[in-house]
Amino acid sequence: MPSHSPESSDPSSENSALIPKQVKVVLAVLVSTAFIMLLNETTLAVALPAIMEDYAIPAETAQWLLTGFMLTMAVVLPTTGWLLERFTTRSVFVFASACFLFGTILAAVAPTFAVMLAARVAQAIATAVIMPLLMTVTMTMVPFQRRGTVMGLIGIVMATGPALGPTVAGAVLSFTTWHGIFWVMVPLGAIAGVIGTAKLTNIGEPRSTPFDLLSVLLSAVAFGGLIYGLSTAATLASGGAGGEASLIALGSGVVGLGLFVWRQRALSPHGRALLNLEPLANRNYTLSLVVLVTLFGAMLGVVSTLPLYMQGSLLVSALVAGLVLLPGGLLEAVLSPIAGRLYDVYGPRPLIVPGMLLTVGSLFALVFVTEHTSVIFIIAMHVVFSVALALLFTPLMTTALSSLSQPLYSHGSAILSTLQQLAGAAGTAAMIGVYSGVTATAEARGSSEPAALAQGASSAFLVATILAAVALVLSFFIKRLPRDLAPTTSPTQ
Repeated sequence: MPSHSPESSDPSSENSALIPKQVKVVLAVLVSTAFIMLLNETTLAVALPAIMEDYAIPAETAQWLLTGFMLTMAVVLPTTGWLLERFTTRSVFVFASACFLFGTILAAVAPTFAVMLAARVAQAIATAVIMPLLMTVTMTMVPFQRRGTVMGLIGIVMATGPALGPTVAGAVLSFTTWHGIFWVMVPLGAIAGVIGTAKLTNIGEPRSTPFDLLSVLLSAVAFGGLIYGLSTAATLASGGAGGEASLIALGSGVVGLGLFVWRQRALSPHGRALLNLEPLANRNYTLSLVVLVTLFGAMLGVVSTLPLYMQGSLLVSALVAGLVLLPGGLLEAVLSPIAGRLYDVYGPRPLIVPGMLLTVGSLFALVFVTEHTSVIFIIAMHVVFSVALALLFTPLMTTALSSLSQPLYSHGSAILSTLQQLAGAAGTAAMIGVYSGVTATAEARGSSEPAALAQGASSAFLVATILAAVALVLSFFIKRLPRDLAPTTSPTQ
């Protein structure tokens, strides 16, 4: 496989916009593997009660199977830029596949909670590696004129994988124990791994980049502390236990992040940075990144707040609350590849600006929810919100990474994936924190519980609307890259 950037080919040639069959096979393998891993990421939530009973552990302990997964990803993701640069594409894929398969089998037979937690850590390492690998391979192998289409297909994986996880787990639990959830994943992961090992070819030449242990330790403190602190910060607003630990983790994370950035800037001139921060000097990349992570935070915050509001204020069942979010999720999966094809033809702005307007409008409409709001209205607004996300995620990811030169693809993907994790934790913490705080204040003033919960949800949606409005303003400054001249150096304009 040639190591030069696809942009270096003649864009006027008809063949330059075609994706070779070999490339399609590679992408199909990577997309399938990523789908399996993202599907696995969310399967465990519905199985926690059964796991708690089997291991005789409280909910606070069992929750570490979810929190530990998230923390592991936060620590590993910043290292993937170095990993993809240092080792061959095939060896990185084999490592991720083997790690996932090992973790899945270990989880299926785990005799104790400690073994189960170790298995989830192994799965999280694999998941953290596979998504940056997929995006880097896509950016390197797919012609500039077809990137939006392919990234749209990746958007399906990112939208449907996590969304279907609880459904698949629930179906498995209806006829077997929680161990079956992992046994279902074993053959899927094994098949993807075998096919990928046989078909995947190396892209470019690995560089002998030194491994900086101090950067890894600082990364663990920075991103692990921030993710843990943000994920548990809602306890501060609700008066629950753990608030002090959240503050300590957040403080450690902020200090660690500052030291991590300092270390990378010091090592970058010598080519030794664990995570090259040079992509952030690219104006178009950074603007797209800020808008993208803001949306990601708003999305996870909304998805976390809506079920709480519907069950507590509208008094619907958990099943109904879950089904309310299904139409929007399915529509987003359908529209993502269409948005990708439109991006290839019209560029980012005709999709991003209307998408941001729909985002702000739908979130602002949710600000006016009460305890008497119709469920149909909630479904309609979530559908509009999901349509907006479909118009936004693919163009923003493609524009961000296409703004970089080929040597920076792996580091740009690592930065993007890491900040998505942080944004998801921050968005959820902010909205749940506001929801809990306003609800408690309203109840103290004499409001009924449904009315108080509705006020809390309204305030949370207002926070999301303000963040989306800021992202809307920034979206007007995102530029389209010329179809006939993708960058061969890292632009800073």
